[in-house]
Amino acid sequence: MENTPKITGGIYLVLNPAIDEAILLAKLKSALLGGIQVVQIWNNWQPAADKPALIEKIAAICKPYAVPLLINADWTLLRDVPALDGIHFDNIPASLSLIQNTVSRPFLTGITCSENLQTVAWAQDNHLDYVSFCSMFPSSSAGICNIVMPATVKRARLLTGMPIFVAGGITPQNIPGLKKLTPFDGVAVISGILSAEDPEQKVKEFKNALSINPTQHATENN
Repeated sequence: MENTPKITGGIYLVLNPAIDEAILLAKLKSALLGGIQVVQIWNNWQPAADKPALIEKIAAICKPYAVPLLINADWTLLRDVPALDGIHFDNIPASLSLIQNTVSRPFLTGITCSENLQTVAWAQDNHLDYVSFCSMFPSSSAGICNIVMPATVKRARLLTGMPIFVAGGITPQNIPGLKKLTPFDGVAVISGILSAEDPEQKVKEFKNALSINPTQHATENN
């Protein structure tokens, strides 16, 4: 992981490996051109999927852009596929130290906190690389995530200096308003980018929205 960039924020793309492979890879290439900073492969596989083979294809596309590639939930894939740079947990694992010892190489680690600030404290204590809050808005891609209040994310900032991502129903249109309510460093998106006809352009729209100063945005709308 020595050559893997740190995760600092920006646009975090979550890939759905259940969709047609050719479409998935084409969408990923376009999104990378737009400037995404992190890629995660969601744990939502086709029953007969050759997981390592698809991961290797995705990694080969990400590598020229120096974008870290994480796997969701299944740490055995992190162990078995060296092309992966890290893992994103949906819940606190039973033994992070066991996973670290078994994988036996450095890797990036993040976790979804939902509305649970105890998870943020755990992430801080275990030196994770980022945390993510889901879901900020209603979203079909967010699954069973509870709605998170902006005040919860704001309190999390007082607990940790690590990058904070927000997810679930995030659009370029609602990012500036959310930034007025709470600080965060990046947004995680699935369908908002993968369903776009032009993912490159959509990523740029997300990046532009993320760069807006919330004070400036409030002034422009007065």
